[in-house]
Amino acid sequence: MNQNQVEGKLKDIGGKIQKEFGDAIDSPEQEAKGLAKQVEGKTQKKLGDTEEKLDEKLDESARRP
Repeated sequence: MNQNQVEGKLKDIGGKIQKEFGDAIDSPEQEAKGLAKQVEGKTQKKLGDTEEKLDEKLDESARRP
């Protein structure tokens, strides 16, 4: 796992918590902020996944004669 994958997952989880908290206190603003944080986290994790796949492919290419 790389840094973007970890940070993205943490943002996603934090966003879920914030969204649920907003729902519990009936705050559409907090729900929206939580949802936005979830989207940001999922996007960052996807970036990390892509970086990891690219690194794997580059490593495979470097090992070929």
